[in-house]
Amino acid sequence: MSETGAAVDAAAAVPAASPPGSPSKSPPTLPPGAVRTVRWQFLPALRRRTVARSWPALLSWLLLTALVLVALLGPLFIQADPLRQTSSALLGPGSPGHPLGTDDLGRDELARLVHGARPLLLVSFAATALAAGIGTLVGLVAGYAGGVVELVLMRLVDLALAFPSILLVILLVAAAGPGTVSLVLGIGVSLAPGLARLARALTAREAAKDYVVACRLGGTGAPRILVREVLPNIGGPLLAQVVMTLSIAAGFAAGLSYLGLGIQPPQPDWGYMVQAGQEFLFTAPRLVVLPATLTLLFVVACNFVGDDLRDALDPRGTA
Repeated sequence: MSETGAAVDAAAAVPAASPPGSPSKSPPTLPPGAVRTVRWQFLPALRRRTVARSWPALLSWLLLTALVLVALLGPLFIQADPLRQTSSALLGPGSPGHPLGTDDLGRDELARLVHGARPLLLVSFAATALAAGIGTLVGLVAGYAGGVVELVLMRLVDLALAFPSILLVILLVAAAGPGTVSLVLGIGVSLAPGLARLARALTAREAAKDYVVACRLGGTGAPRILVREVLPNIGGPLLAQVVMTLSIAAGFAAGLSYLGLGIQPPQPDWGYMVQAGQEFLFTAPRLVVLPATLTLLFVVACNFVGDDLRDALDPRGTA
């Protein structure tokens, strides 16, 4: 889009041809220090383009929205206490007062599934937001500054990427102790390097374009250029990658809860529910199948939504 901006500037600087005999008009002038740029804003572009253009994308958007609504509003409509134990254990589906039955301790399975959605989604969204914040900041600084700053920052990123992500998450969470806060910090820090590398590549590409050079020559400071010029132009690909990263964060959160390093009992959580129900896999498979399926659906929906956003926000496909 910067080439378009340069063309607009060039066209604006050339006076239009006047009919014979008409008085000549001087071309419009800009105030001193002003820079005329044409920025590609990803949110207006998203409004102009249509998301969910295919049935897998539409189904994924609906599924992701439904799971988020269940996590936010579901506990308000479920009267059963997910921690309350009854005298009868392992009631089957359709039992009076228990549509999906109970677990081995007599706790309502439907209530535990609904209440277990919120911790997993909370950890996933919080960790992804942390990873996006760290990765975007590091990538912007490295891609714009270049030189020694870029070399040092990207070598640190490469060092973090040299470790397998799941191993790095386990080490960070084990060092900080199990719990929601350590889970968010561990997953967020481990996923930030991948986003930092993408942000650095996008920023370096934009920093070499004419509109950024014009801003520099106009005396605009680096923070203002990064926030108001570069970030809006790389926001589309970054947003799509962040949504895909959300699926990885959900998988890590569920896996660590399964290993006992995540959400701690008795708070219901889909990952821990799979671990607790695995000994009843053949007698009551719903205790494993239901939370595992919901986790899988959330991960798959995030991937399809990320692909759809990437197609909708691709600046090369925008007029």
